[in-house]
Amino acid sequence: MGKSLMIVDDSATMRKIIMRTVRMSGLEFDRTEEAGSGVEALQKLEGGPVDVILCDINMPEMNGTELVKKARELASCSGTKIVMVSTESAQDLIDQVMSDGADGYITKPFTPEKFQEKLAPLLN
Repeated sequence: MGKSLMIVDDSATMRKIIMRTVRMSGLEFDRTEEAGSGVEALQKLEGGPVDVILCDINMPEMNGTELVKKARELASCSGTKIVMVSTESAQDLIDQVMSDGADGYITKPFTPEKFQEKLAPLLN
């Protein structure tokens, strides 16, 4: 069965940039979804899990760290890999997000190589 990806960011433009960069990285996903907020992402996840979530931290309604915590409470997301994608680069924030259950962290600006480096090990 193919891999699935959800991109969660409140900016539609950033979701498109992330999708394009993932494609350029050579990683392949058979199914991709987008969500404009943490709330929307949770609603979609209740309908079925995805293999990987790429999530911004700073979003209205529910930020990325709250989404990580809530997704980890869903039985359907027990195997989901969550990678944060953010401009935030403070090490204490990265450490906190990782301890909350994120599997990786990519800082903006990013490259296709960075997505390959961070995501490929999580997909195997």
